[in-house]
Amino acid sequence: MILAAGKGTRLRPLTDTRPKALVEIQGRTLLELVVERLKAAGVREIIINVHHHAEQIIDFVKKKEAFGLHVAFSVEDELLDTGGGLKKARWFFDDVEMFLLHNVDILTDLDYGRLFRALQRTGALAALAVKRRRTSRYLLFNAQKRLVGWQNVRSGELKMARKTCASFSPLAFSGIHALRREIFDYFPPEKIFSIIDAYLQIAHRAMPVVGVPIDDCRWLDVGKPEELEKARTLFSDFFN
Repeated sequence: MILAAGKGTRLRPLTDTRPKALVEIQGRTLLELVVERLKAAGVREIIINVHHHAEQIIDFVKKKEAFGLHVAFSVEDELLDTGGGLKKARWFFDDVEMFLLHNVDILTDLDYGRLFRALQRTGALAALAVKRRRTSRYLLFNAQKRLVGWQNVRSGELKMARKTCASFSPLAFSGIHALRREIFDYFPPEKIFSIIDAYLQIAHRAMPVVGVPIDDCRWLDVGKPEELEKARTLFSDFFN
């Protein structure tokens, strides 16, 4: 699933008249760049959630003949946040054991198989790509790389899912996760909720959510105009 429903406020004014997913780098849209990476990794079926200028994304995918894949859409009349958006698209995953969730504004050369192998190795419900980088919000992991909390270093807010954890490492979430279909059974009843909050509740129930460090990979959040410029150099091979 590609998360593409957001309004892309950090990319304004580029997103005033188009969705973030259709912002271009070197003539290639963010959506196209992510889809091509997923396709190269062996993905054959994708669902995209849409809201802001939804019809533009749907028309674009049609013009691209769905990139030679089976592509479905989950149209959100109101923004459901990351967890609510995934919950609405639950029907798409009825016949799979595991699947990938990918933000549309993330570029990386990560081998996605690492996340699925982490699920198999640990028995976790979710495996999250994480990095050691500066940010205002961190996920907290114990020595076994199991999620134990969340911290906003700017506001000082701290949410601990496992209060028995004496020490932990702060790592930044990287917008890519592999999940087991069973995770839907642990989602809250609410319609709108953050996937991170759901992960913390799952961890509180002693069900494993694990972090997978990807510091050895190229990675960039292109949700800001200055990062679009950076992508031209860092991922020059993506535009050949």
